[in-house]
Amino acid sequence: MEKPAETHSPIHDLLRRRWSPRAFSERMVEPEKLRSLFEAARWAPSSSNEQPWQFVVGTKADPPAYDRLLACLKENNKKWAFRAPVLLLSVARMNFEEDGTPNRHAWHDTGMAALSLSLQATAMGLVAHQMAGFDREMARVELKIPAGYEPVAMIAVGYSGDPAILDERLRQRELASRERKSVREIVSIGRWDVPPDWPTD
Repeated sequence: MEKPAETHSPIHDLLRRRWSPRAFSERMVEPEKLRSLFEAARWAPSSSNEQPWQFVVGTKADPPAYDRLLACLKENNKKWAFRAPVLLLSVARMNFEEDGTPNRHAWHDTGMAALSLSLQATAMGLVAHQMAGFDREMARVELKIPAGYEPVAMIAVGYSGDPAILDERLRQRELASRERKSVREIVSIGRWDVPPDWPTD
């Protein structure tokens, strides 16, 4: 299923088509495509080129690894994400490697890598759904994340599935139109209280 954004200004088709479904096919992701996802993440921009991101991955081809990641999800995410053939955890290194000082941009940069991964997924006919709903402390222990690193987001990756497999509430959300704030609500010109004088439709 595709659900392209209805934009007020032209944007690249890849951005229009990227979205976060919950209905996944159980079709496995080809290993070469999985490698391409992380290659895309590898080339994301970062503060001082620190590249503070790390990914822990589990696929259904390796059930113990997959089950460790699945177990970290909150129940409301488990009930649909279990169909995705790939689960990832993005992790941020919180200090600069060069001098050990705090890197306050680490979460931002890790998010950039995750977005690069998500756009590459879209380009290859895959979908990716990022999730905040997981047990961070459980992830830290079960996935053996070292000190100085913070779990950021879980990501389900795979091929889009039929919304009919979802329960009624999730199916309605899956089929609902996509909505975003207007540009005037998220952009200021020169200072915080001056919205742009741009048309919104």
